[in-house]
Amino acid sequence: MAVTGFGAAQGQSSVGLPSARTRLANPAVSPTPPGPAVVTTTPHAPTPAAAPRTGALAAQHDPAAVAARYAGRKPAAWGMDLPGILSRFSARGNQVALTFDACGGPGNDDLDTELLNYLTAQRIPATLFLNRRWIDADPARAAKLAAEPLFELANHGTRHCPLSVDGRSAYRIAGTASTQEIVDEVWANQERLTGLTGQPPRFFRAGTAHYDDVAVAITRDLGVRPVGFTVNGDAGATFTPAQVCTAMVGARPGAITLAHMHRPRSGTAQGMAMALPLLRSRGVEFVKLP
Repeated sequence: MAVTGFGAAQGQSSVGLPSARTRLANPAVSPTPPGPAVVTTTPHAPTPAAAPRTGALAAQHDPAAVAARYAGRKPAAWGMDLPGILSRFSARGNQVALTFDACGGPGNDDLDTELLNYLTAQRIPATLFLNRRWIDADPARAAKLAAEPLFELANHGTRHCPLSVDGRSAYRIAGTASTQEIVDEVWANQERLTGLTGQPPRFFRAGTAHYDDVAVAITRDLGVRPVGFTVNGDAGATFTPAQVCTAMVGARPGAITLAHMHRPRSGTAQGMAMALPLLRSRGVEFVKLP
């Protein structure tokens, strides 16, 4: 079922996106890796009726056992591109994977309908990382996204925390502070999304995209792949449309681009509408995370 007619937020156009229009980004953005762009699949139709129960998930990847296994382990590395994090992929031809985060929480529960309408109208696939707070703010909206074959839903955490065993923060957001808190941050939303889509998400991106090496290992042991990014497409939804376009056109084969889908007054939708046709004209094929 195609996701159409999302509607437009106040002040937005629907699918027609004039490139000449420039909007100021809303300064109250959700914290996600800021800074300049760094250039350093597959259809999936969920079947909510077939959702496995929590017990089936826990039997396969026992969260309590995973938390206990790493208790007391000291981290040796911290960052956004550690070993074990998927930050780029082996492209078949000129492929680029588009990903969009919905961070959730106060002021961050909206939907950029202009962006989503553009992606669906242009038949552009993407992987959407949803935070549990964003899902719970409007479950019907999330279910509609789950029913769109262009999109694959992925796990963006329960409280949008950096993943750390010792409370390390990023962009003034406190991280998880124990192995149990890491498991809770991943697992609660893993269960929520499994119930929504009918199967466990394959991918997880931490709030702020920061992890320590113990958190990376825990996430993988829970049966989900930790994800980073190659191209920072909108700097936490703070870029103007022109800045989004400049960042995105730097994507090369195998790049994972990161932008946001919950800030309808940002420059993200307009910038994507400027950049994605340019990339397509260069022979780029847009894909979900492989």
